[in-house]
Amino acid sequence: MLRHFATRLYPAVSLVARRSATLGAPATSSCKLSTTPALSYDFILTEKRGEKQNVGLIQLNRPKALNALCDALMSEVGEALGEFDRDPEIAAVVITGNERAFAAGADIVEMQPLTAVDCYKNSKFQHWDCITRTSKPVIAAVNGFALGGGCEVAMSCDIIYAGEKAWFGQPEIALGTIPGGGGTQRLPRAIGKSKAMEMILTGDRVSAQDAERAGLVSKVLPVAEVVSEAVKLGEKIGTFSKVAVAMAKEAVNASNNLPLDQGIVYEKRLFYMSFATKDRQIGMDAFVEKKAAEFIDN
Repeated sequence: MLRHFATRLYPAVSLVARRSATLGAPATSSCKLSTTPALSYDFILTEKRGEKQNVGLIQLNRPKALNALCDALMSEVGEALGEFDRDPEIAAVVITGNERAFAAGADIVEMQPLTAVDCYKNSKFQHWDCITRTSKPVIAAVNGFALGGGCEVAMSCDIIYAGEKAWFGQPEIALGTIPGGGGTQRLPRAIGKSKAMEMILTGDRVSAQDAERAGLVSKVLPVAEVVSEAVKLGEKIGTFSKVAVAMAKEAVNASNNLPLDQGIVYEKRLFYMSFATKDRQIGMDAFVEKKAAEFIDN
């Protein structure tokens, strides 16, 4: 959840933050909800990628603030995800930042004056659930820093591709607080209790390579290839039935919340439901007839 960190912990990030401040980096007053029309955003960029233009791309775009996740930015992410989720042509969505930072954390300037009552009344970070509520696969393409809230946003995605110079961490402890966007819950599920506890209690960050070995990251790639490879992954997912993909995603995500026996029952019910779809018949017919399946997403 961190935007700027203590110099002793993250000297490189702190140096960039100090320089950004002198360059007019957005502060609380400039990070407000946009009054511009839908699909016109202040803090993100969106486009469609891929040969069939079937992969949505959301780029976090507060470069002077290392893509600090202010409320307005995350609200725009939610709006963009909703648009892509409703678009029948979109098969998957990629969320990325820039080569310096995926997102260095939540906006501490915005949070600093808040009280406990403010956080409770406004359900702080509640709207970050927009990522997990998206029915289509969401892929994080991470370069640079993914710290605090940035790490939490990446973990909210279904798959993480990381550049070879990416760093992950939950350093909220250095600010006298704890992760508030899911870090204490998702990190142990991804890498195990002991390693997650070490990262959260010390604020230590891990490299992309260590994150891959720990199971947090699916693949580590050259910096310049992260986004393009994430888009290719989205395109590959797009060759299958969107209905089956959504069911598979739902079943896997349910495993985080259900005991094994209940999870298996949940999976079976979704499996049975797939037999009510035309795509299941198309897929099995194509297999038997030894030809490529042409799914209709129905």
